[in-house]
Amino acid sequence: MPANLTLETLAAKAASGEIDTVLVAMVDMQGRLMGKRYHVANFLEHGHRETHCCNYLLATDLVMSTPDGYAATSWAKGYGDYVMRPDLSTLRLMPWLPGSALVLCDVLDHHTHAPVPHSPREMLRRQAARLEAMGLEAMMATELEFFLFEGDYRSLQKRGYRDLVPLNGHNEDYNLFQTTKEEAVMRPLRNHLVGAGVPVENSKGEAETGQQELNIRYASALDCADHHTIAKHAAKEIAWMNGCSATFLPKWAPGKVGSSSHVHLSVWKDGEPAFHDSKAEHGMSALMRSFTAGLLAYARDYTIFLAPYVNSYKRFAAGTFAPTKAVWSVDNRTAGFRLCGEGTRGVRMECRIGGSDMNPYLAQAAMIAAGIKGMEEGLALDPPYEGDAYASGDVVEIPRALRAAIETLRGSAMLREAFGDAVVDHYVRCGEWEQEEFDRAVTDWEIERGFERA
Repeated sequence: MPANLTLETLAAKAASGEIDTVLVAMVDMQGRLMGKRYHVANFLEHGHRETHCCNYLLATDLVMSTPDGYAATSWAKGYGDYVMRPDLSTLRLMPWLPGSALVLCDVLDHHTHAPVPHSPREMLRRQAARLEAMGLEAMMATELEFFLFEGDYRSLQKRGYRDLVPLNGHNEDYNLFQTTKEEAVMRPLRNHLVGAGVPVENSKGEAETGQQELNIRYASALDCADHHTIAKHAAKEIAWMNGCSATFLPKWAPGKVGSSSHVHLSVWKDGEPAFHDSKAEHGMSALMRSFTAGLLAYARDYTIFLAPYVNSYKRFAAGTFAPTKAVWSVDNRTAGFRLCGEGTRGVRMECRIGGSDMNPYLAQAAMIAAGIKGMEEGLALDPPYEGDAYASGDVVEIPRALRAAIETLRGSAMLREAFGDAVVDHYVRCGEWEQEEFDRAVTDWEIERGFERA
């Protein structure tokens, strides 16, 4: 499903008074939409060509701090500008915001107009281009899991996000009656996203109180990441409009199951699924086997792009459907990678490691890079794992903390070859800063545990 506006149709809707605002947005390192709201007349006159933003937008953290240690920008360099160039193929309505349209931007160097290599959209585009040079195309889909809570964001912030109450009080996994209670949010989310050109397939209750899952139809890699980002943005806005809150924090409470974002991946050639071979075991082509072997061999290298924050690693625990082992299986949800669509044209690999807080552009770019490396090296795929992968002590385990994931990224020759040293070092610094900020924090757990008894 394509984005649904052109400059000509936007102009017509502006003339009729249907559209008066255009959100011009780039994607930051955290996977959020950052940008400006243009009056539609100014966007049509000149804003559709380019606008500018401070280059700190690709060197901040979740709370918009400006850490030191980045080579790309700093106080010493004066925090100059980037060019935001609208990708007009992404121009679309935002039906949940009255009179509004949205366009996503590519991020360019202000002086040279060359693409900024550590921009998330550019990172994914370059890995997709590597596949395209081989005559292949990555087709991908992501699942978005999140929790809905009573109370709007500002009300919850004022009380320090304490005493959170899920919008539903029951485990609602697949339960149609329970999910009826949240249709005031989920129905407009589904319908408005379809109206925005995002091909939503369905939503369902997940395996926890107040937990939702939104599923979007597969698309090319860049379109998939765009759809994911727009959907996440919409979920927050539509929840807020209905007096409640949506969170994509992977683990909001110790006794609650976490939220994931599984990534489904297949590779196509000339419009046909190159992962499929009807005569091969499980329907897996030789290309799929070497690509999957790369995903597994380098899973530790790119874990930080699937789990980018300290909280991300609180989700990984046995018996929670959040995997801890870099093994593949046939329809086995205890493994990090699950073969779906066995024996069919829809055969694909589902990576179950990613959390709901991942940046889809970075995660997908790293997975494609790993798969390409597997093909280049002709890696052989081990037999599928059978049984409870949590219980196995003799298979590769993904990093279980941010600190360890930072080091695997720092030392990844594969990602340095795929992304370049400067890009890897940029995201190493991003991870380091997150860890440093956590290390400076004093948590409620520490105070309760030691205030009197230490």
